[in-house]
Formats: sequence, C-alpha cells, structure tokens
Amino acid sequence: MTQVVSLSFFRFDSIASRLWALGMMGMARGAMAKVPGIGFWKLCGSGTGEGFTPIPNTAVYAILATWPDIETARNRTSQSPIFGRYLTKAAESWTVFLSTDSTRGEWSGKTPFIVSNKDKNGPLAVLTRATIRPRILARFWRKVPDISKVIGNDKNVAFKIGIGEVPWLHQVTFSIWPDATKMAQFARTGYHAEAIKAVREEGWFREELYARFNVLADHGTWHGKSPLKELESA
Repeated sequence: MTQVVSLSFFRFDSIASRLWALGMMGMARGAMAKVPGIGFWKLCGSGTGEGFTPIPNTAVYAILATWPDIETARNRTSQSPIFGRYLTKAAESWTVFLSTDSTRGEWSGKTPFIVSNKDKNGPLAVLTRATIRPRILARFWRKVPDISKVIGNDKNVAFKIGIGEVPWLHQVTFSIWPDATKMAQFARTGYHAEAIKAVREEGWFREELYARFNVLADHGTWHGKSPLKELESA
C-alpha cells in the first residue's frame, strides 16, 4: 500500500456557516480521530491574499489527512460523517490527493509523511510548515507578504494558499506547480531565496517541515474550476 495525503479546502459564504467552521476547529477533533483508516490529520484555518498573510480568511478552512491508500482517501473524504458535515455546510469544496516524493523535518513532533516510489512525472505540490519563534514574529510577517505576492504573480503556479493551525505562530504554505524545474526556479530566486537564507542564519523556526508531493488526482472545484484540469489545459 502507498500512503496518500489528502488536503481538502472548504469555502463558507454565510456568517452562520463561517461561525460553524470556526467552532469546528475545536469541536471536530473527536470525530476526526475516529474516522476509519485516518492517520495523521490537522484542522487548519487560512490567510487572506496571495499565499498567506497575517490577516485570517474567515471564509476558508482546510483539513489535511493521511490514509493507507487512494481508495480509502477518496471514500473517507467524501462519505465519512465529519467530512460530510463540512461538505454540506460549504458553498464550495476541493480535495487534492498526493503521494510523498520527499520530506524532511517534523510536524508537532512527528514525521507524518511516508515517501513513495511512484512515478515522478507530472505536476508536483510543495508544503512547508513551521512553528515560528515568538521573538521573530514581526520580522517574519514583514517578509512573508512579499513572498506571497511573488507567488501570486508567478504564471507557473497552479494553486497556492496559506493555512495554519494557530494564527501567526503555526503556518503552512501549499502550492502546486507543473513540474520540478519551474518550482525550483521560483524557490532559488528573489524574496523566497532571501527568506530561506534568513531562516537558516537567524533561526526563525522552532520546528519546521518541508515536503514535496506527486499530485495524483482531485475532486470538486475551487473558484468554479479544478486547478488540476486548468494546469493540464495550460
């Protein structure tokens, strides 16, 4: 069996549904832990703007989870009661399924992703997660909006978002690229390269994780379209 990672995004339009989603950041934990076949999982809020910013986006929430195989991942993210509640309340939802190409670091003291030896052709996704040291918060959030703006302007990126478990302190970036070459061109230049250098030299993060994934499939839409189908068309 090959571990599959799912990342599900939900958009909530009404005030009532947004309040419900906010409450579920705490109330959904018990139900998530009981989903058959689920491994590592996280409930996340999101930031506004391109990539992410320190201003929360009260309309968008995400669920990351690991599963033993693609069939289980598809079934549980569409049919389990807790995911079903999110799907019913959300105005729009999109789930992307991934297999891990490479990973380093930890998330909440764990190594959640298992590397697969599957075919590495096609689009890839990149996820970075960090616990920011409180003393560096102001400097970090001065840098990040510039990086986010550059990501948003890059014509090669098919999807990008900033999510996190705790506002300002626990941050995740997630993006999808057509191939490794185009992703690397972005990562090694400009604001992003400068920020990575500062992270290493100044010790911005108390804990960090970097993972790269092969994109397997998706379900649903985001802004009325499938980001993967848009990438294939391009």
